[in-house]
Amino acid sequence: MIVTTTPTVEGHPIAQYHGIVTGEAILGANIVRDLFAGITDILGGRSGAYEKALAEARETALRELEERAAAMGATAVVGVDLDYEVINNMLMVSASGTAVTLG
Repeated sequence: MIVTTTPTVEGHPIAQYHGIVTGEAILGANIVRDLFAGITDILGGRSGAYEKALAEARETALRELEERAAAMGATAVVGVDLDYEVINNMLMVSASGTAVTLG
């Protein structure tokens, strides 16, 4: 399935619109990861533990988006937007877009 942030897929006309689809992932805080991230923040540099958690959450949200689009009969999702929020010490990643069938 093609998943893109653009409103169209070049060379493929949109034959049918199925509607908006979303995917979400929420990750709870982890005391060990928070401890190492704190040390990294003090010493400087990047927090690999948080980067890995963020990548996993993004992949989960996009996979869920694709699964929901496929269940609608779509062959692509266009106009995808990724949002990141922190809610009560939990990280939420949401992906939304429009499920379409390409011609």
